[in-house]
Amino acid sequence: MAATTDGTHEDTDAPAAPPERRRRGTGRIAMAVSVFGELLITAGLILGLFVVYSLWWTNVIADRAADKQADKVRDTWAHEPSGPGALDTKNGVGFLHVPAMHNGEVLVEKGTSTDVLNEGVAGYYTDPVKATLPMTGKKGNFTLAAHRDGHGAKFHNIDKLRKGDPIVFETRDKWYVYKVYDILDETSKYNVKVLTQIPKESGRNKAGHYITLTTCTPVYTSRYRYVVWGELVRVQKVDSKRTPPKELR
Repeated sequence: MAATTDGTHEDTDAPAAPPERRRRGTGRIAMAVSVFGELLITAGLILGLFVVYSLWWTNVIADRAADKQADKVRDTWAHEPSGPGALDTKNGVGFLHVPAMHNGEVLVEKGTSTDVLNEGVAGYYTDPVKATLPMTGKKGNFTLAAHRDGHGAKFHNIDKLRKGDPIVFETRDKWYVYKVYDILDETSKYNVKVLTQIPKESGRNKAGHYITLTTCTPVYTSRYRYVVWGELVRVQKVDSKRTPPKELR
């Protein structure tokens, strides 16, 4: 114990840190907090840019690619008598029109791999169950997939479809008009039964002319699949003016 000038005593066993040391320690903590905050801001900006890229810029790129490919298909239809047919899938087999989805025309190409769908198109299945193209005239299931977010997001509004809504597939020579009859808003992504030629998952037990649209759900995830089934109600020949069916007017 040491005496003070006023006669009291103070404890000298635990001397206080010099003011300079306290200031130095406080400054280091403040600097660390500042650096950490800047890192968080930077990480937030990077994450924000990634979201913009994934949900907006990939759509821009995919739509440009799809428009370019669609122009090739229509040019082929206009100038080459053969045109894309039932087995000619080099540039695309036709265009999907779904008014309830407000997605304009969607080019349909062969395959459902990421490379295909990232081009802003819909693809018809070749695996694990092969789709039956309507142009063949055979009974079966015309099964399609497209992205729901990013890369064109052609099936983004698939949840807007209701029973009775039209789905129209346009080829060089014909319009195939389908009508939605059943919807499965969530199923396992491994459920390939929804793609069978007779889609019993939808309640059908006889061969017919069906169309099936599939995409990921919920939005911005790929955990489950959303499925819409339709059945052919009529076929309309394409006239010289390519007048669309009444369902698209």
